[in-house]
Amino acid sequence: MKKNGPGVVSPESDYGPRPAVHHRSPASLLSAPRAAVFDLLVAQPEPCTVAALARLIHQHPNTVREHLDGLVESGLVERTRSRSTGRGRPAWLYAAVEGEDNPGAREYAGLASALAAQLARTSDDPAGDAVEAGRTWGRELARAHEPARNPTEARREVVAVLDELGFSPDPDPRAMVVKLRRCPLLEAAYRHPDIVCGVHLGIVQGVLEQIGGPPEGTALLPFAEPGACRLELTDRSGRSRR
Repeated sequence: MKKNGPGVVSPESDYGPRPAVHHRSPASLLSAPRAAVFDLLVAQPEPCTVAALARLIHQHPNTVREHLDGLVESGLVERTRSRSTGRGRPAWLYAAVEGEDNPGAREYAGLASALAAQLARTSDDPAGDAVEAGRTWGRELARAHEPARNPTEARREVVAVLDELGFSPDPDPRAMVVKLRRCPLLEAAYRHPDIVCGVHLGIVQGVLEQIGGPPEGTALLPFAEPGACRLELTDRSGRSRR
């Protein structure tokens, strides 16, 4: 993992999760590169600029713009002007037109994006406040769940919640280590990594607190391996299994 300026983290090569995909791309209409741009745009909770998309997929903005123009012509993407914030013409914003098949994940992404932006602007301790906000959120998400009978069951409940939120979790047999192969908030994670990853860690801790699992020692390692972030959970003795 490397830093591109203060607070901005980007993965090396293919390290880290993919954006959460809320529905399949119309593959019969799109080339593979254009489908990749479309899937990335679908995954974002808010309209995106060409520059933001280009940064995420490591392509030249002109290449991304060409794909977006084709998607607009196909009726799959809509293009609007951003609000003017000063001199110069406002940037174009792009958003997918098609509906998603995971409304819960999309709702979460929109709320988390707004929270990250608010904490970045107003908090004296954005990373710490992000974890606390996530813990509150996690307790609410798990309120309808039955108390876990043992630590393994508690960890599996965490995996179920993360699946509902669009993370495509891939746990080991005892859910001690969970690979998070999708991220419903990938663009915001690039802009505010400490905040977004803090919210995600807090959600896990809050779920565990609510259902009676041990939250202590839980760790989230962003962009830890090719194609995933890694979530490490513990048993009651505080040990994690690699």
